Amino acid sequence: MADKNIIHMVTPTKQVSPFDVNMALDAGYDAALTYTNVTLEEVTGLVQDAIFSRPPKLGVRTAMFFGGKNASVALDMLARAKKALVPPFAISLFADPAGSFTTAAAMVACVEKILKDKKQRNLDGLKVAVFGATGVVGFASAVIAALHGSAVTLVGYDGIRRVSDAAQEIKRRFSADVRAADGSDDGKKAAILAESEAAFCAGRAGVTILSKAQLAAAKQLLIAADVNVVPPSGVEGLDMQANGQEITSFGTLGLGPLTIGNVKYRSEFGLFQKMIAAAKPMQLDFRDAFALSREING
Repeated sequence: MADKNIIHMVTPTKQVSPFDVNMALDAGYDAALTYTNVTLEEVTGLVQDAIFSRPPKLGVRTAMFFGGKNASVALDMLARAKKALVPPFAISLFADPAGSFTTAAAMVACVEKILKDKKQRNLDGLKVAVFGATGVVGFASAVIAALHGSAVTLVGYDGIRRVSDAAQEIKRRFSADVRAADGSDDGKKAAILAESEAAFCAGRAGVTILSKAQLAAAKQLLIAADVNVVPPSGVEGLDMQANGQEITSFGTLGLGPLTIGNVKYRSEFGLFQKMIAAAKPMQLDFRDAFALSREING
């Protein structure tokens, strides 16, 4: 009998995402087992149950996935899982809470490719405003962009306190400096856009964040990207399949959620497949997602 590829899917929330379960099974796992309401303190026990129940040679055929809706908690669980490994026993580990790491990676990689192809710009020095910055996708995209040299501003729709906390968290975890800004009204958002070259919209589903009028007034804005697939669009008037088309008279380019979603799907699916095909156990997070999204984009 062939050795089974088994993935244990862990979340601190009351449900594991059906999206992630489907993705893992379609990628080739023989079984996906779900664990809900898991605390950080329980991760060590789960990992060690998984590693000690199979001989070391089958560690590469075993994986643990960390989901949920909080990027920091997922990263803490991943770190705790790494510490729980007892060589030569090991398993593959993959964090992608709410699909945020693969979605954020796809958005930043798509922005990078469009700007390179159409504006001869790259991420280094790019002035990026992240709307929805305290959510998992916004947080992760801010980290990715900042780690690749962008000047990132986290925009708070409800004031500056929560985005300031997020900026401090990014500094503590990744030694990356990002700025926090109050975007709680249209005037403040307009002022932020006036100084930005890229806008990442990662707010709540079905909420318009940037209006046509605000975009039209942002003369320096090179690109506006939106991950919201639920109408109305986070960027007013943006086609869901936009992939670098001009959306303002100043030449601002648009990037729609279906274009991002195609790369996100292939990135998450691809990372599951990489774990299945690996010769040694892997440990994956947003950095690996971004590397694969770049590869997918060519």
